[in-house]
Amino acid sequence: MSELAARPADAVVGIPTPHESATLHVTGRAMYTDDLAVRTSGVLTAWPVQSTNAHARVTIDVSGAYAVPGVVRVLTADDVPGVNDAGVKSDEPLFPSEAMYYGHALVWVLGETPEAARLGAAAVTVRYEPLPSLITVVEAIDAGSFQGAALTVQRGDAATALTTAPFVFEGVTEFGGQEHFYLETNASLAHLDSEGQYFVECSTQHPSETQEIVAHVLGIPSNRVTVQALRMGGGFGGKEMQPHGLAAIAALGAGLTGRPVRLRLNRTQDITMTGKRHPFHIAWRAGFDADGAILALEATLTSDGGWCLDLSEPVLSRALCHFDNAYWIPHVNVHGRVAKTNKTSNTAFRGFGGPQGVFLIEDILGRVAPVLGVEPIALRRRNFYQPGQATPYGQPVKDAERMHAIWDQVRGEADVDARRVSTALFNAQHEHVKRAIAMTPIKFGISFNYTAYNQAGALVHVYKDGSVLVNHGGTEMGQGLHTKMLQVAATALGVPLQQVRLAPTRTDKVPNTSATAASSGADLNGAAVKNACDQIRDRMTPVAARLLGVDDADVRFSGGRVTAPGVERALTFAEVASASYFARVQLFAAGYYRTEGLHWDGVRMQGSPFKYFAYGVAATEVEVDGFTGAYRVRRVDIVHDVGDSLSPQIDLGQIEGGYVQGVGWLTLEELRWDTGDGPDRGRLLTQSASTYKLPSFSEMPEQFNVRLFADAREDGAVYGSKAVGEPPLMLAFSAREAIREAVGAFGPTGRTVELGSPATPEAVFWAIRSARAAALDASADRPVAAAAALADSAL
Repeated sequence: MSELAARPADAVVGIPTPHESATLHVTGRAMYTDDLAVRTSGVLTAWPVQSTNAHARVTIDVSGAYAVPGVVRVLTADDVPGVNDAGVKSDEPLFPSEAMYYGHALVWVLGETPEAARLGAAAVTVRYEPLPSLITVVEAIDAGSFQGAALTVQRGDAATALTTAPFVFEGVTEFGGQEHFYLETNASLAHLDSEGQYFVECSTQHPSETQEIVAHVLGIPSNRVTVQALRMGGGFGGKEMQPHGLAAIAALGAGLTGRPVRLRLNRTQDITMTGKRHPFHIAWRAGFDADGAILALEATLTSDGGWCLDLSEPVLSRALCHFDNAYWIPHVNVHGRVAKTNKTSNTAFRGFGGPQGVFLIEDILGRVAPVLGVEPIALRRRNFYQPGQATPYGQPVKDAERMHAIWDQVRGEADVDARRVSTALFNAQHEHVKRAIAMTPIKFGISFNYTAYNQAGALVHVYKDGSVLVNHGGTEMGQGLHTKMLQVAATALGVPLQQVRLAPTRTDKVPNTSATAASSGADLNGAAVKNACDQIRDRMTPVAARLLGVDDADVRFSGGRVTAPGVERALTFAEVASASYFARVQLFAAGYYRTEGLHWDGVRMQGSPFKYFAYGVAATEVEVDGFTGAYRVRRVDIVHDVGDSLSPQIDLGQIEGGYVQGVGWLTLEELRWDTGDGPDRGRLLTQSASTYKLPSFSEMPEQFNVRLFADAREDGAVYGSKAVGEPPLMLAFSAREAIREAVGAFGPTGRTVELGSPATPEAVFWAIRSARAAALDASADRPVAAAAALADSAL
């Protein structure tokens, strides 16, 4: 076992612990970025002037805004002292001369009050010179509108394997995006102090990149910009890239007016201006042998990137690293490309392309199982990776046998086989209501595909009274990262949890941080925090050894006490800290961690981009109404691999939340744009909670059983743990596949069920109607078939 994974016997990690801000959350006392803004005197509010055309050259007259009482300034491209761009690809003008989507922010009005800023924005005159627009992925494909690099994952000879395969299937898989709908919309608050230093409070998952974008827009070095992320009211990837330009607007306004500037998007602005999960269009061909083993896969994945690149290239890369999910595919030729459309720039969303890749193979297996005459559960189990096999991009699948064990555990503990028999009996007795149980796995790679991001820093202080302050580069968005970091620090220093406090994440304490994303927040920052704590404890050890009269190797830090075997005297951690100070021992440390063993060629799409794989399995039972297509989730059983959990209560919450969010994407949440030729072409129609359906209590499973896979320590990860944030979302495919099987029960056996995505009640209704029509056709054919058989026997 590596030193990083080893745990002391009395570790604080592994103990179920409430979220460190839980009391603040439920009492409403937790402060967020805009709470700080409304308590700031003299603050101005920024309000956008949004395009009402999906694609057009624009001419803007801002004079009308200055006639509105309370308007202080209108920010335009002429005000930018540095670079008029909010992205990292130089394709996101902060103040555009060409509107690229309906809702695009063109200029910003600063007002004494939100109402003054809003009225000022309404008084700005925009003249449009309309240009052709592309709204759907199919329109972009037909027009040859693509952006960024095209990627290919290849192994073996897929073309030949498909030629010789006993069974070949082909089709098109399409699915929509997903709105992040975090509780807290994007918000920033910028100050400029008397020394020319910009301080930006921002709801961002990537403070260092926010700092860089603000600096290059202002034309100043990064050391003049400090970004702090106190906490976020949700992020889910939507605040990894998209807050940067908004923070730059606030900072630009603060610099020009000398006053604090607040920018908080209201819900409609946030939905219409910020990116979503990428929709995909996938054309594919797949070959199987007579036993149902996958032989080959050819596919072209086209993602809808929106108007600029944002994170579309790495999202596509991760999709191409996950289309295999948990299944061995010997021959592969899969291409990926990013479409350019006149919509909001799509961006990171929990899973970061992984769910889109997994969608492909799970959809294929769900479609072909009835035609192959193989139970879907058996078809999936038959194709699992075996020990010694590698992914199509060349990474060995370590611990492949763990996937088998988890699958068998869920199947047994959830009594899946007996329940499937009962379900079949229920379906035979009920003409208009059908049930089904489906099982799906997940194998998800953990690390950033961009190798440089796999590093983290921390700054830990021990004060003379023994109290501890931790700074790290990760951001808290409700996922419990800070809670885990407190537990890591307490464990490493051997002190009680209440003795450790966390400071807000800020760029002047820990520089050059990576985004809190890719499920790597605890892995990276936890190892950095542990490294810093280990340095301090190692410096304190000789001091304690002298006080106790023992060798350094005999000193033990545990529970706030410092002891040695055979010595009756026990010191408090505070006593040793104080003695260390007077002995002139450094009681603060900068911790650092970088993930070792990664190598990745992003052009060839070959290598080992992931530290390890996280595994999980879900079994979901649904009931579908044949008259309406409405469904309900009767029961969910999940076993998920989080290694040796740092914080079981936090991890269970992440698994439950991830699954529900995945069900939302796959079955409820439907983004709709106006695709007609009228003046509102490109306008997002689902821009509020009244038109965009989110999971609610009524969609929760009636039974929700979640267990952590036991004896799952991951050597080489902090205290043997594994990431948890993203993988559980993809367990929701079991719900979609259960709905597909229930729909199939309305029709004849041996028939493919094509199910729209999201599988809304409307989509399910039309699939049921198609299944019933096939059943009627089959019934009509039976007399003819019987007559033919009789004639044959007579001959």
